[in-house]
Amino acid sequence: MTASMDLGRAQDTVQLRIPAVLLQQQEPEPEAPSTRKGGRDLYLDLLRALALLRVVLYHNFGWFWLPLAFPSMGVMFALAGALMTRSLSRPALGVIRGRLRRLLPPMWLFGAVLITLQILDGWGPDSDGHPTWWWAKLAFWILPLSTPPFAEGLSGFHQVEHTWAEQIIVPLWYLRAYLWYVLLSPLMLWALRRLPVLTLVTPLALLIVMNTFFADQEFIYSRVWETANDFTMFGSCWILGMAHQEGLLKKVPQYVLPSIAPLIMVAGFWYLQTRPVDPTVPTDIESWPIAQALWSLGFVAILLHVSPSWEQWPRPLERWNGLISLINARAVSIYLWHQAALVVAIPLIDPSGASPSSTRTSSGCWPASGSRCWWRSRCSACWC
Repeated sequence: MTASMDLGRAQDTVQLRIPAVLLQQQEPEPEAPSTRKGGRDLYLDLLRALALLRVVLYHNFGWFWLPLAFPSMGVMFALAGALMTRSLSRPALGVIRGRLRRLLPPMWLFGAVLITLQILDGWGPDSDGHPTWWWAKLAFWILPLSTPPFAEGLSGFHQVEHTWAEQIIVPLWYLRAYLWYVLLSPLMLWALRRLPVLTLVTPLALLIVMNTFFADQEFIYSRVWETANDFTMFGSCWILGMAHQEGLLKKVPQYVLPSIAPLIMVAGFWYLQTRPVDPTVPTDIESWPIAQALWSLGFVAILLHVSPSWEQWPRPLERWNGLISLINARAVSIYLWHQAALVVAIPLIDPSGASPSSTRTSSGCWPASGSRCWWRSRCSACWC
C-alpha cells in the first residue's frame, strides 16, 4: 500500500513539473467554427459600397461610361442573391419575412413623405381622371409588387422643376425587382440545385425573347412588362450570386469563367454598338436591357471568380472600414434618398436651375446621359 501511495505521489510530482503550455498543446483542439457562414465577407461589403457610390455618381453626372466601368445593378443583385442563399439555410418563410422587415419600413417612410409632398403640389385622385384606380394603386406603396403611383407633372416648389416627383421615384424600380427576387428565391434555389446551367440562363433567354419579339406589342400591360423586364434583366446575376454561395462556381474548372465571361461582355458591347441611336451622342448601356444584362453577367462572373473572401481588411483598406460599414448598414436609405437629395441640391447650387457641370437640353436630358433622360435611365418605356 505504501508503494502505491509513493507511485501516486511520483505521478503527481511529474504532472506538476510539466508546464501548463505543453499540456494545452497535447490536448486536441476543437475545430474553430467557420466565420464564412455567420460572419460578413468584407470583399462583398466593399463591392456593395462601390456599387452604391457608383449609382450616386451616375445619377448626379449621367456619365455614360460609368455603367460600363462598374455595372452596379448587376453587382448589387448578385451580392443580394448570395446573401439570400446563405439565409435560406433557415426556414424560407422566416427568411422572407425578415427581408421584408428590412425593406418595407424605409420604403413606407419614403412613400409617406413623397405622397404628402405630391398632394401639397396638387396631386390627387382626380389628377388622371380615374379616382378609384388612384386609390387602388396606392397599395403598391405598401407592397411594391409593381411601380408605386406618382405624379408625372406638377407645379413644382419654387426652383424645383415640375418633374421632381418623376426624378425622385427612380430608385423604386430596384426595390420592386428586389422584392420579386426575394419572394421567388426559394424556388430559384431549388431549381439551381437540380438544373444549375438551365436555371442560370433562363432569365437571360426570356429577356432576349421579350425584347426581340414583344418590345413593341401593345397588348402587354405596361406594369407587367416593366416588372418582367427588370426581373429577367438581372435574374441571371442574382442566380449567379446564389451559385457562388452554394459553392457551384468552385466546381467549375478554373479556366472556364475567365474564358467565358469576357466573351459574354463582348457580346453585350457588340449589341450596344449595333443599336440605332444618334451618332453624335454616346450610347448609354442602361438604355438597352439585353446589352446591360450581358455586360453585367460577365462582369459579375469575373468578380465572383476572383472573390478573395476577406475576413479582415487588407492594410490599404483598413482606413476605409468605417465608411464602408456605414454604407452597408444604411444601403437602403442611401439608395432611396440620394435622388431626392440631388433634386433638392440643384436649385440650391444654381438657382437658375442649371446643373453645375452641364446644361440640360430642351427635352430635359443631360447631354452626357446618352439618348434618354438621366433620371429615367431605369424605365425602358420612358424615352425623352
